[in-house]
Amino acid sequence: MNGVEGSTRPPYRKLAQWLADTPGEFLSSRRAQAELLFRRIGITFAVYGSQEATERLIPFDILPRIISRSEWTTLEKGLIQRVRALNLFLADLYGPGEILKAGVLPSELVYRNPAYRPEMAGRRAPHDVYVQIAGIDIVRTDDSSFYVLEDNARTPSGVSYMLENREVMMRLFPDLFAMHQVAPIENYPDRLLETLRSVAPRNASQDPTIVLLTPGQYNSAFYEHSFLADKLGVELVEGRDLFVRDDVVYMRTTEGPRRVDVIYRRIDDDFLDPLAFRPDSALGVAGLMGAYNAGNVTLANAVGAGVADDKATYTYIPDAIRFYLGEEPILKNVPTWRCREKEALSYVLSHLNELVVKEVNGSGGYGMLVGPHATRAQIDEFSKKLIERPDNFIAQPTLALSTCPISVAAGIAPRHVDLRPFVLQGAKDVCVVPGGLTRVAMTEKSLVVNSSQGGGTKDTWVVDDVPG
Repeated sequence: MNGVEGSTRPPYRKLAQWLADTPGEFLSSRRAQAELLFRRIGITFAVYGSQEATERLIPFDILPRIISRSEWTTLEKGLIQRVRALNLFLADLYGPGEILKAGVLPSELVYRNPAYRPEMAGRRAPHDVYVQIAGIDIVRTDDSSFYVLEDNARTPSGVSYMLENREVMMRLFPDLFAMHQVAPIENYPDRLLETLRSVAPRNASQDPTIVLLTPGQYNSAFYEHSFLADKLGVELVEGRDLFVRDDVVYMRTTEGPRRVDVIYRRIDDDFLDPLAFRPDSALGVAGLMGAYNAGNVTLANAVGAGVADDKATYTYIPDAIRFYLGEEPILKNVPTWRCREKEALSYVLSHLNELVVKEVNGSGGYGMLVGPHATRAQIDEFSKKLIERPDNFIAQPTLALSTCPISVAAGIAPRHVDLRPFVLQGAKDVCVVPGGLTRVAMTEKSLVVNSSQGGGTKDTWVVDDVPG
């Protein structure tokens, strides 16, 4: 909210004045109302291994995170550029492999990657779109620069919280909304539906049947699955609701089998088809990959898309943008050491107390070391892991991440945040809904914003520019 010199930044001036005029008791009552609303709606996030796994609420902060229109315009261009490159990258990896032949990235990084699916080699995704829904994690530093922290190209989650956060904020703070020109996000389900329709197989009808495939009610993100199916107006199905006959996918209905053209799947690759992947999977659909290879169904996102969001692959995405688009990246990566490289490993081992070290296939804030906050024992343990499997880790500096104000019992306090905008790639167009999910570290000085690690969320406002 405040610039490096302490003065309130223009996008936040109205909020700052509103906070100065608003008594603490009012904010306390609104925090309590927000929690009650979320409980009534039933917004939960399961944390596996937790006794409260089925009932845990994601903490919600009632103060919006504000981004100016001019800032957003730059972010939007960078996000569109990045997702276009990710799709070209995947089409090339599973096709001619030109980027590997050119030596831009080592081939073993791809072919030894557990997310690489040889079953997709030589197979073209419908309309050459592999990542229809991307969640790109963005961080901002104290010098106001935006960096890409991570690409999520498999089954990115969180969009339901983005939409629900906005609804709750509009109910609780209509006066604050009236003071700002906030870009709408309510049309996200319409844009998503339009995107999914556009990538239907070429032999589908003009009104393709779309379903959302969930692992079921015990999945950590099941609330989001049911929420999105409802908003999209499509059927929420489990694997047992679908079957394959003659390389065509059908849905069981009370009126008989109905052909399915597009599956927005929220199931990991391994569990999609017991005939192609894990034979013990009870979550997927036997024969699904046969239907996909025959061109009779679209999977969003495509099988094997995870090879593009691996944390080691991430370090090469700026090079991929230059290779495929002939452009300089608009959004930079966070500086990253590839521990698989001898010099980088040596540096990381001698600076573990200063760095954040992550598993290349890790997610949710698990399997990582935050050096400045780690104990000597934790650092020693991670040092052994790095020496044993250097190719399994990358390291990054602990950036001076920007903070946003949050409302706490004692008043207003700063907490570190990141941003996950959602990017939709259709058969022809790429679009980004203005805003996204701001995730916030609810613990003072913590840099971990993941909901699975106790992080919370905020509503994200993109507002018209005001004079500086």
